[in-house]
Amino acid sequence: MTEEEKIKQELEQKFGFLKDTIAIKRKGRMFFDVPSEKFDEVFAYAVKQMHFDAICAITGMDIVDRYAIMYHLNRQGSIVLNLRIYTGKDNPVIKTVTLFFPGAEMYEREMMDLLGIKVEGLPEGGRYPLPDNWPKDEHPLRKDWKAGASKKENQNA
Repeated sequence: MTEEEKIKQELEQKFGFLKDTIAIKRKGRMFFDVPSEKFDEVFAYAVKQMHFDAICAITGMDIVDRYAIMYHLNRQGSIVLNLRIYTGKDNPVIKTVTLFFPGAEMYEREMMDLLGIKVEGLPEGGRYPLPDNWPKDEHPLRKDWKAGASKKENQNA
C-alpha cells in the first residue's frame, strides 16, 4: 500500500463522509472536497494528527455560482494534500487558518483583496496585493468584475 493510499484510508476511517471522495491524482498529490461545516475538524486533524505541517498555498477561485478555496498542505516534503471548500457568493466567508500557519495571512489577504472573500479571525492589516488606494469593493479576480466599473455595475455584470 502506498503512502497516499494509507493517508486516504486513515481519512476515510476517521471521517466517513469522505469515503470515496479522496482522489490520488499522481504520486504525492491528493485532492478532496470537505463540507464547509466539517472543514475545521478535518483541517485540524490533518495538521495535528497526520503531520501535514506546512502550508504551500491557499488558492481562491471564482467558479461562477460560488467560490472555491483550496488549501495545499505538505507533509515532510513528499505529499501535498489539497482540501477544497466552497462558499456562496452572497456572503463569502471563511475562517482563518493563521492559528495553525501564521504565514497563511498573506494568502488570506490576497483572497480578500482579489475575490472579496471575508476571512473571519484575520486581524486588521494592510491590503495585499492591491495598493491601499484601490477601490474597496472592486475585486479583480471575480468573473463579473470590469475594470473601472462601480460596485453596482460589477454586481450586475
